[in-house]
Amino acid sequence: MIAVARRERPGPVWAAPAVVFFVAFAILPVIGVVYLSFTSWNGLGDPVWLGADNWAAMADDPELGNGFTITLTLTVISWLFQTPLALLIGVWAAGPQRNRAVLSTLFFLPLLLSTAAISLTFVSLLDPNFGLASKFGDGNLLGDPDRALYVIAFVIAWQFIPFHTLLYQSATRQIPASLYEAASIDGATGVRQFFAITLPQLRNTIIASSVLMLVGSFTYFETILLMTNGGPGTATRVLPLHMYAKGFVGFDMGYASALAVLLVVAGATLSIVVVRSTGYHRMASDREGA
Repeated sequence: MIAVARRERPGPVWAAPAVVFFVAFAILPVIGVVYLSFTSWNGLGDPVWLGADNWAAMADDPELGNGFTITLTLTVISWLFQTPLALLIGVWAAGPQRNRAVLSTLFFLPLLLSTAAISLTFVSLLDPNFGLASKFGDGNLLGDPDRALYVIAFVIAWQFIPFHTLLYQSATRQIPASLYEAASIDGATGVRQFFAITLPQLRNTIIASSVLMLVGSFTYFETILLMTNGGPGTATRVLPLHMYAKGFVGFDMGYASALAVLLVVAGATLSIVVVRSTGYHRMASDREGA
C-alpha cells in the first residue's frame, strides 16, 4: 500500500513572522506615540511626564478645529470624486475593448510615480507666472483660498484613482459570465446589466475601496506640504500637516503625538463605522444564485 503524505495544517508558527513584523512596526510604534502624548519632549533628551496636559491643550488650540474640518472636507471630496471614476474605469478596463491593454497601462502610470514628483510637477503646471494655468483665466489656483483645496483633491485623485481602478478591474473579472449571458437573453442593455449585475456584484469591493480611501485621506501630507504648505493662510492645513508643524517645526513632540493618536482614533472609528453600517463585516457572499 502506498502511503499518502499527510498534509499538515498551518499552525501558529506559520503566522509568527507576520505577527512579529506587525508588532514591531505597528503595535510598538503606536504604544510609543501614546506614551509620548502624555509627555513634554522637544525631540532631544528624555521626555518629561505631563499627564493629560497635552490633551487638555487641544481645547485651546485654535487651529485644531479648522484642521479637522479641512481634513473631513478633503475626505468627502476625495471619496465623491475618486469612487465613481475608479469604478467606471475599472469596469471598462476589465472588458474586451480594442486597445484596452495599452490605454489601461497609461491610466496606471501614476502608480509608478512618487508623491514628491507628482506634487512638484503640478506645482510647475499650476504656476501663475509661467505654468499652463497662466494661460487660462486667473491661473492662481493654488493661491486662492476657495479653490486650493479642490486642486489638492484633484492631484490626489490623479495619483490614487489607478490603485482603486485595479481593485475594480480585478473584481469585475471575477463576475460569472453566465450572469451577463442570461441578462442578454432577457434583452437587458449594457446600462441595465451594469446597474443590475455589475454594481451589486462589486458591492464588497466598493466598501473595501471606500474604507481604504477614507482612512487614507487622514494621512494625506506630502502633497499638501509640497504644493501649498497648508496655505494660502490655513485653507489647506489638514490635521496631519498641523501635527507636522507642531512636532517638527515647533519641536513640541508631545502635543504632536497627541494629535497623531487623535488621527489614529478618528481613522479607526471611521473605518469601523463604514464596515459596520454596510454589513461588510459579515462578508456575505455576493454570488448567490450564480
